[in-house]
Amino acid sequence: VVTSSCLHFTSCKTGSGKTYTMGGIQSMAVSDLFSLLESNENASCNSDNTFITVSFFELYGGRIQDLLNNREKLKLLEDAKGEIVVTGLEEFEANDTAELMELIDTGNKNRTTHATEANDTSSRSHAVCQIVLRDKSSSKLRGKLSLVDLAGSERGSDTKSHNRQRRTESSEINKSLLALKECIRALDSNGRGNSTHVPYRASKLTLILKDCFTSNMAKSTMITTVSPGASSADHTLNSLRYADRIKEKKVKPAEKIDSSLKSPSSKQPTGARSKSPTRPSRKEETNSKNHIENSREKDSVDDLEILHASLRGQRGEIASVENDDVAELHRTVAHILDEEECLLNMHMMSIQENAELLTEEGRLLNSVSSDQIVDYDIDAYASRLSEILDRKSQLIYALKEKMDYFKSQLKKEEELSRKVPALPGF
Repeated sequence: VVTSSCLHFTSCKTGSGKTYTMGGIQSMAVSDLFSLLESNENASCNSDNTFITVSFFELYGGRIQDLLNNREKLKLLEDAKGEIVVTGLEEFEANDTAELMELIDTGNKNRTTHATEANDTSSRSHAVCQIVLRDKSSSKLRGKLSLVDLAGSERGSDTKSHNRQRRTESSEINKSLLALKECIRALDSNGRGNSTHVPYRASKLTLILKDCFTSNMAKSTMITTVSPGASSADHTLNSLRYADRIKEKKVKPAEKIDSSLKSPSSKQPTGARSKSPTRPSRKEETNSKNHIENSREKDSVDDLEILHASLRGQRGEIASVENDDVAELHRTVAHILDEEECLLNMHMMSIQENAELLTEEGRLLNSVSSDQIVDYDIDAYASRLSEILDRKSQLIYALKEKMDYFKSQLKKEEELSRKVPALPGF
């Protein structure tokens, strides 16, 4: 493998055996990689001049979390060139099969799972395991293998007794799988000579996988698990249909290697944690953040609109009004996830500032009530205490206002969930 990218992902109904299948694929891939490197069949890529690193993260509820680094939250940023980077993601070097499998097993164990109507240990996130081959002397990238275990698709009957947390997860899973389906459909349409916009920005999943679908140096494999039950027939047919479209995928020639394949400046010591080779400098990250925050939100909304417009055209049995409710539910859930993070951050900052104000209050009180104090300025005391109390009131009011708005969005989600009897499936 030389300067190329390979993607394998599993897809189908929840409980059909995707995660179990991916575990076997991971084990075989790791064993084959080290066997090929140690065989020295390829003089330009062998154990003498190549080392292997691994990173593992999940997309859960609109968030990206590093499964090999205490579930640290990661950010998906885009620079002015439109290149996507997962900032903060850490890579770990492995020297043999056992060491690499131990890291992968750790990532799998840290993945988010919950009991659902359809499965006692349902994977509630999309897990992305990236195995990277690099040159020992320069750390230049030789190849990347992405193993993606998608969360299972669910229908209305699978989610009828879910609480709000499970409903929110299901909505995000559903939206990202629909976005993936639409991207595959659009790529297939483009491969047949049509000009169709590919809505990568409709979900973080498709945005992350964009380079695997668009680079002519990338190869993609979709592994579809099949449930034998009659109730799973529609899931199986849909998944097989889009797996067939992946097989026929055609891309335009790429002018350069994708940004996700850029190499770091130097190799880290064995076993050490190394920042992702795609992590930009502080200045670049600031520029990326500004760019993505100014443009991505609007583009994401546009691509989500394109996604649901396509659904209206494809699913004649769904009334237009009902499909609008599905689109509004997806937008509301995405907004709730963003607002949840903002609320938590505001609450934390409010607590910290209140603690500082409380400390100052103590010093202020001590300055006028201590036995050692003979003379003091009561006007200055009253003035500063009034300022502190005003600031506390502002913090409480702002937090309460944020909380009230968040609760209104939760209520909106609950009402929309009642109106939508079943989410359209993958």
